[in-house]
Amino acid sequence: MKMLFIFLDGVGLGPDDPKTNPFALVNMPNLQGLLGGHKLVADGSRDRALLNTQFASLTAIDATMGIEGIPQSATGQAALLTGQNVPARLGEHEGPKPTAPIMDMIAEGTVFSQLRQRDRAVTLVNAFPRRYFESIARGYRLPGVIAYAAQQAGMHLHTQEDLYEGKAISADFSGEGWRNHLGYADAPILSLEQAGQRLNSLTEQSDLCVFEYWLTDVAGHHQDAMAARSILETLDEVIGSLAKSMDAEHTLIILTSDHGNLEDISHRHHTLNDVPLLLIGSQKSRDGFLKGLNGTGRSKLDLTDIGPAMESFIG
Repeated sequence: MKMLFIFLDGVGLGPDDPKTNPFALVNMPNLQGLLGGHKLVADGSRDRALLNTQFASLTAIDATMGIEGIPQSATGQAALLTGQNVPARLGEHEGPKPTAPIMDMIAEGTVFSQLRQRDRAVTLVNAFPRRYFESIARGYRLPGVIAYAAQQAGMHLHTQEDLYEGKAISADFSGEGWRNHLGYADAPILSLEQAGQRLNSLTEQSDLCVFEYWLTDVAGHHQDAMAARSILETLDEVIGSLAKSMDAEHTLIILTSDHGNLEDISHRHHTLNDVPLLLIGSQKSRDGFLKGLNGTGRSKLDLTDIGPAMESFIG
């Protein structure tokens, strides 16, 4: 069984209010088709399985993990990957980049390192430009949690060369950002259908394929309704391409997030909303993953349940 983990930064389940929630406003026909006509919004239910259709399952996940304050990227992402209640260990939510204590917890073990120790192939398929590696080496910036966890697990961070050779994919799916913002005039451009097909092809080459989509969080912080529309329409087209090209009997797609943000553009801050856990694949594979979720002693699932369930499902 192959797994594609699409990490959506800053995506929560907000009210079905088109005035503040782009997910309630923007037409996403492919996603809504998978969800039986439903939108990616909250329905007020506290049940684990909010929605189950022929093609997808949607579950609400608590991003606060019982700790007061607004969830942040570093602690949320670290909890996703380590299975530990990182903000509880620190006494607060922290972000956006991992501090030394968070890095230490990541070094203790993540779903990436645990699977690689069991000889499973794990790949982070985002391509990173040369300036990213240069700024990290000079100490001008800190790596994000997902990239840092990948490096700690001994995984290769894909480069410009990998992108050009079709071994990786741009953070915006198409590659236009490499041309328009990074200055790579000859960067290859993919249609969104091709981007979905490439993600599917890369997924077939690994046990766990990971893609980080952070543009959602950026649009939320900027309160940019136009950008939100474009980003969600792009995401929907890629999901549609993936759904058409994937082998549903042998591939499970997982989409989840670290905290809410984009679902409420009435302000530029993170939210306390639950985040979605969206599964796309056969009913058998979805049921198998959902049964692996723990939530022991808690009223509902939280971010700490995801990484161990991924590890169990693949391992």
